[in-house]
Amino acid sequence: MDFYSQTGKLALGSRLRRLSEKLAEDAAKIYALYGVALDPKWFPVFFVLSHQEKASITEIAQIIGHSHPSVSQIVKEMSKEGLTLTDKTVEDARINAVRLSDRGKQLVPQLEKQYVDVAQAVEELLSETQHDLWKAIEAIEFLLTNQSFFDRVQAVRKARERQHIEIIDYSPEFHDDFKRLNYEWIEKYFKLEEFDYQSLDHPDERILQPGGHIYMAVDNSEMSSEVVGTCALIKIDNDTYELAKMVVAERVRGKGIGWLLGQAAISKARDLGAKVICLESNTVLEPAINLYQKLGFRRVVGHASPYERCNIQMELSLVEQTSDRSPTGNG
Repeated sequence: MDFYSQTGKLALGSRLRRLSEKLAEDAAKIYALYGVALDPKWFPVFFVLSHQEKASITEIAQIIGHSHPSVSQIVKEMSKEGLTLTDKTVEDARINAVRLSDRGKQLVPQLEKQYVDVAQAVEELLSETQHDLWKAIEAIEFLLTNQSFFDRVQAVRKARERQHIEIIDYSPEFHDDFKRLNYEWIEKYFKLEEFDYQSLDHPDERILQPGGHIYMAVDNSEMSSEVVGTCALIKIDNDTYELAKMVVAERVRGKGIGWLLGQAAISKARDLGAKVICLESNTVLEPAINLYQKLGFRRVVGHASPYERCNIQMELSLVEQTSDRSPTGNG
């Protein structure tokens, strides 16, 4: 069975590479056919220099979409063959300007007929296909500019792994996990403070009984379930709740569990009739701040915090008009 028939679209990159190699092999023969001593991989750089008097390595790289080191290497190879010259620019002696040598310029008229013939051959090739490959490549390049293929695979992986995550309500059996997860992250970056001890040692009395809520994230992907995250909603008043004690176990971070916990907490706050959700954090926790922003939280200036570690306060308005209430520091 043909490898690509067996792997399907999984081998997209490999198949495109094979196609590229096949075209490059023919390109070398075509240059020889027209008696042009030009390596096919030099063509993008040569084309740019044939249409403008000079250009820096950076400018060429930006125009053709190659990396700076790649263009630099091509220019070195072309210079070795006597096709390019490099001079210091008048504006900035630190920048080198590349231009075609006399020998390089002599190739330009030789390539004109080749350009015409190759363009026609390409048009005929594309017309024989059921799909417009050129437009398809343009579309894919545009889409990958907005979201790389790596990011796309990572997103799919996160979605698959999140299928095993269950967000459930807190119950007394989870007290040790709730306490352990929060102790671990606080002690790693800061130090435990009095408000931490009160909430973590007595969650029922300090969070649940006053009208708050706690969620636990459970990973069911292994043989046995494991608590891997938690977050709490602490009631400030009838309109305001604080998102607090939000943590995901270090070994499972990056899987979107924090997003699931945050979404569950926001949904619960709406059910409880909240108009505003506030939180307190520290900017050293950059991934957490990014998550809060994605959830819709925005930085505000609130009251003085009872936490030494707090240097940023944020709010999420659950109504159209932003509330002016501020966090009260239940951390």
